[in-house]
Amino acid sequence: MVLDGVRKAVAKFLRGGGTYQKAVEEFIRDLQRDLIKADVNVKLVFQLTRRIKERALKEEPPPGASRREWLVKIVYEELAELFGGDRVADTRPPKTPWVILLVGVQGSGKTTTAGKLAYYYTRKGYKVGLVAADTYRPGAYDQLRMLAAQVGAMFYGEEGVKDAVGIAERGVKELLKRGAEIIIVDTAGRHGYGEEESLLEEMKSIAERINPDEAILVIDAAIGQKAFDLAKRFHEATPIGSIIVTKLDGTARGGGALSAVAATGATIKFIGTGEKIDELEPFNPRRFVARILGLGDLETLLEKLQSLEEAEKLERTAEDMLRGKITMRTIYRQLQSMRKMGPLQKVLQMLPGFSLASRISEETAELGEQKIKRWLAIIESMTYEELDNPEIINRRRMRRIALGSGTSVDDVKELLTYYKTVKTMMKRLKRDKRLLRRLGIK
Repeated sequence: MVLDGVRKAVAKFLRGGGTYQKAVEEFIRDLQRDLIKADVNVKLVFQLTRRIKERALKEEPPPGASRREWLVKIVYEELAELFGGDRVADTRPPKTPWVILLVGVQGSGKTTTAGKLAYYYTRKGYKVGLVAADTYRPGAYDQLRMLAAQVGAMFYGEEGVKDAVGIAERGVKELLKRGAEIIIVDTAGRHGYGEEESLLEEMKSIAERINPDEAILVIDAAIGQKAFDLAKRFHEATPIGSIIVTKLDGTARGGGALSAVAATGATIKFIGTGEKIDELEPFNPRRFVARILGLGDLETLLEKLQSLEEAEKLERTAEDMLRGKITMRTIYRQLQSMRKMGPLQKVLQMLPGFSLASRISEETAELGEQKIKRWLAIIESMTYEELDNPEIINRRRMRRIALGSGTSVDDVKELLTYYKTVKTMMKRLKRDKRLLRRLGIK
């Protein structure tokens, strides 16, 4: 399995004894060895592990978390960044019909991937058509025709005809007439990496005739770091390009391919995780790293650490509110923490001394995700003056804020009522000397 050793290194670190610093150093050595074995670029490996080590030895975890637990979160964040961070492609076509041109080196699993893509989109409720424009590889026509039948997609091909550009053009026109919403054009590959020029030239020739909405490059994970050059050339050649990395189930070099593609800034849209027709999934760097680390075992730990961090932030916000003036900036920080942690009643009960949270009405406490989202948008539409002094917001300002945030005047009023409720509550808490002592506030 790709990067399987990383999971074992994390498990070993969590189980291990000895001093924390010694355990970190041993873990870093294990991690370096496993990433290099997975063909991740050596320079990237040392940059990554240096950052992890620095953070592990310098950062203090939130109260309630051990330093060993905190290191796992650091590894999770840094590895996710290595594989693309928060760059997650939207797999839904922005319009229909949507024409996809599939290109790739021979042997990369392109035709199989065409079938998998067709299956993925038919399961989403789209009418999908496949065009067999690979006129070089023996069996490509029959393979794609069988895949189309297997997944319930429309099919177009001209057996024995060598005019790939003409087939692509005629196929797209025919499938559009038949009502296809997504059309996937499979093209001929090349015999080896290093032939990027001819691959990109063919892509351009077909693209000129069919005007695709998206060009997708299929890369075999086994090529490792060589993926960088191919992905870079493709990414520069077409601004509408995205990438699928295949065969991530059986290669030790998949980490190299994924990190190399991510380093180009190109979008990895899907990854192939097996031979079966349903083994294609949208690529999410954080989800991928979670799998590497064995998130089934670590999910609770990561959730705990996130909750502790948010609780610590919210406690600091609460202390600030008690010490000084409450503004919309304060409310904004509070709402962000609540969005991650849950309802206000639940959150306040986690903070020391906040048994008085029962003073808040149930209606105020039960803030749902949609309401918080609207309120954050409203605050983002306020001027600096309004953020620092919400009392100046009159009816005219409410109308402007509502228009700018895509909400209603009633939504703005509701937020202002919430602000006043919180402000009143904090005044009461400030008068409670016993609570102030428990919070350690002089």
